[in-house]
Amino acid sequence: MRKSIGTPQYDAFLAALKEARLSAGLSQEELAERLGATQSFVSKSERGERRVDILELHQWCRALGISFPRFCEAYDRSIRARAGRG
Repeated sequence: MRKSIGTPQYDAFLAALKEARLSAGLSQEELAERLGATQSFVSKSERGERRVDILELHQWCRALGISFPRFCEAYDRSIRARAGRG
């Protein structure tokens, strides 16, 4: 199995991550504060410069005020739309 970073699916994941933050009305700085991290950490995560693992994703969802399953559903819709299977 090849690495996921740099794939269209990971790009869709990053887009969903950023969209979730924007939908929550949070800046990178505000999300970073909720995560106990730096703005740079959030920025690098959103740009794919660092990989977000499933445990971190769960923390992000809590900080964004969305359920983990809801985020996963949004991600799934995103990759289906990108694949033209809407």
